[in-house]
Amino acid sequence: MGLNIKDLIVKEEITIKALKGKILAVDSMNILYQFLTTIRGIDGSVLTDSKGRVTSHLIGLFSRTTVLMENGIKLVFVFDGKAPAIKQETWEKRRGIKEEAELKFQEAEEAGDSEEMKKYAVRTTRLTKEMVADAKNLITALGLPIVQAPSEGEAQTAYMVKTGDAYASLSQDYDNLIFGCPRLIRNLSVAGRRKKSGKAVGYITVTPEMIELPKVLTELKITIDQLIVLAILIGTDYNPGGIKGIGPRKALKLLQEHKDNFEEIFKIAKWDEQYPERSWQEIFDTIKHIPVTDNYELSWKKIDEEKLVKLLVDEHGFSSERVHKKLDDIRKEQKILNQKGLNSFF
Repeated sequence: MGLNIKDLIVKEEITIKALKGKILAVDSMNILYQFLTTIRGIDGSVLTDSKGRVTSHLIGLFSRTTVLMENGIKLVFVFDGKAPAIKQETWEKRRGIKEEAELKFQEAEEAGDSEEMKKYAVRTTRLTKEMVADAKNLITALGLPIVQAPSEGEAQTAYMVKTGDAYASLSQDYDNLIFGCPRLIRNLSVAGRRKKSGKAVGYITVTPEMIELPKVLTELKITIDQLIVLAILIGTDYNPGGIKGIGPRKALKLLQEHKDNFEEIFKIAKWDEQYPERSWQEIFDTIKHIPVTDNYELSWKKIDEEKLVKLLVDEHGFSSERVHKKLDDIRKEQKILNQKGLNSFF
C-alpha cells in the first residue's frame, strides 16, 4: 500500500546507532520495490546482468542489508502471502497503469527523450517470482531469517512488533500503522540520501525516523478503529484513491466531529455513490482481521559465503572484490559484537 497520512504523523528522528542489537521486521516486498524503482540506469531502465536478468533489487538488498548488519541490527524479512480477495481490483488497475507506462516508455525511447524514458520506466516496475526467489536466496545466504506471512506482509510485521518478537517494523509505507503496528521505522538508509523522483536530478537528504502508534493516536485524538476509517476515507489498497474531495485533514475533522459514528461519516462522505459495489465495512473488517501467524522461527546464522558468492558473483556477475570486502567488514563486526557479549546475534 501507500497510505497518504504523512502530514498527520508524529515522527521522531533517530540514528542507526540507536537500533544496534534491535530486531527489525522488514516489509520485504516494500523494500524490494523501493530498490527496483531507485536503482536504475541513466535512461531509467533497471540494471541487469550479462544474461539480461534484473539485478537492481539484489544490488540494493545486498548493499543495504550488509551495512545494517555491520551496524549490529538484526533483520528478519517478512514476505507477503495470499492477498485479500478485494485487492484483486487494485492489481488489475495497477496492471493497466504499467501497460500504459510501457507504451509511453517505448515512444520516448523511439524519440530519444531520456527524461521521459526515466519518468515512465519507474512506472513499469514489476517484481517477478524469480526476483523474489533470488532475494530469498540472498537473505538466507546472509544467515537471516525469513517469515512467510499468510496474507499481507506489513500486517505480519505489525503482529511481530505487537508480540515483542521484533522491536519495530521497517517499511517506507505508513500502512503498518492501520494494522496496529506499535513502532514503525522509515528512511533507514546509512547513506542519508535518496534519488529525487520524476524529472528532478540529484538527491534529497533523508533522516531515519521512528513513528510510535500510541503517540500518533494521542496526538490526533483518535482510536485505532478511527485510524482505519481515516485510511479508508483517503484510500487504501482495497479502495485506491479513497473518496474524491476528502484528504487526510478533512477525514480527520470528520472523525473528530462524529467519533465512532462511522455510518454517519460514510454517509456524509457519500461512500455509496463512489463505491456502490463494496461496503466500507468489508474493507474495515479486512484490515481489522487480516490473517497473521505464529508459525515462524527467528534464528540468525553464520553467513554461507559459498552460497553467497555463487549467487552474486558466479550467477549475476557482481564484483568478487566488493562481495568479499563486505564479508570481511561483517566478520569484523561479528567479532566486536561477540566481545561485547552479543554472541546471540548470529
